[in-house]
Amino acid sequence: MPKKPGTNPKGEFAFFNVVYEDGSQKSNRRVPAELLGGLDGDEPARGYIMEQDREIAEKSGRPVLAIKSIARVGAKKK
Repeated sequence: MPKKPGTNPKGEFAFFNVVYEDGSQKSNRRVPAELLGGLDGDEPARGYIMEQDREIAEKSGRPVLAIKSIARVGAKKK
């Protein structure tokens, strides 16, 4: 049975904007919150997103794009 909108637990995922080397951007990429934090901070998100990109490229037959930068959605810029 489908869930009602707005019933997902808050904090289950963190969202990231990803900029690729070719200048393209993907917004609101979901990363499980349990991968983040600790001494590495948001760095594990890069590996998780790279793995997602690899799977997507495999299915679509397109090459994997290199990630230039990632930024958490809503994070203040330094």
